[in-house]
Amino acid sequence: MEFDGEHRIGAPREKVWRALNDPAVLAGCIPGCESLERTGTASYAATVAVRIAGLSARFSGSLSLEDVIEAEAYTLRGQGQGGVAGFVGGSARVVLADDGAATVLRWTASGQIGGKLASVGGRLLHGFAARTAESFFRNLNNSLGCQPDCI
Repeated sequence: MEFDGEHRIGAPREKVWRALNDPAVLAGCIPGCESLERTGTASYAATVAVRIAGLSARFSGSLSLEDVIEAEAYTLRGQGQGGVAGFVGGSARVVLADDGAATVLRWTASGQIGGKLASVGGRLLHGFAARTAESFFRNLNNSLGCQPDCI
């Protein structure tokens, strides 16, 4: 599966970059995130609970940052296991650009799924991913003190 998007964040690029590299901020923005902790300079361990079309699962996994260009871009790679629900894996390239006093975040992601999760169907998964991304960016704007009209 492939996804991409662009979101305007009502904060300067440096502030957005710091938030995107702060596990506490990210944990509060990621829907269903139960824990996110740094395990190295560019790696994290995470646990996220999800519910998709009647399937509930708790995924535990790892995330790493690669191809980092300070305050500008990185590639996020991750994988997780959800027990009988299956597995997830993927990557996302995140690029920040100035937009006046705000920041435009562009992302391109690809992912793989397996197990029961794969039986849910592409349309449902794509819709779930889109709603999750919208929620994440709304939460990120809120955590940075942006008013709703900044989105």
